[in-house]
Amino acid sequence: MSMEVLEEHVNPLLHRREAKLVIHHQGAGTPDRTTVRNMASNHYKTGIDQVYVRSIATRTGGSSALCVIEVYDDSKSAGIVPAYVKNRNLPKDQRVSKGKKKEEKPAAPAPKPAAEKKAEAKPAEKKEEAKPSPGKEAKPVPAKDAKPSAKKEEKPATKEAKPAAKPEAKPKA
Repeated sequence: MSMEVLEEHVNPLLHRREAKLVIHHQGAGTPDRTTVRNMASNHYKTGIDQVYVRSIATRTGGSSALCVIEVYDDSKSAGIVPAYVKNRNLPKDQRVSKGKKKEEKPAAPAPKPAAEKKAEAKPAEKKEEAKPSPGKEAKPVPAKDAKPSAKKEEKPATKEAKPAAKPEAKPKA
């Protein structure tokens, strides 16, 4: 791989050099950020912690990559680099993933015996029967355990009357 400097601009306010590089990678894939950082730090004779790669672009099927880098005068002035850019420039095994943070979750409580579950269910039912506050209309609150009525609503009679279904005969034992 070979490197060629296309453009270079010194930014004295931010204590850095901004450069556009072309890296020729004939017969190999697009170089990763750590490779570009190493090549740029060797070219500018600085530490790798002072070089940050902003972007790498290769045309489809091409053999040269256009890279935009920033080379800071010292690692203290590199403190203005956004955290996401610093994270991108780390090797893959050292990157911090936003969605895959590993945090220890507290252990689930042990299951309770059936007797305690029933005891907890009864006070909960009493809370539902609490009287509404004055000034508001009282609306009946259906109980969670209430069963639908056994009677089915009868449909109005039509011209064609269907014969009533016969109850099933129980076998005699």
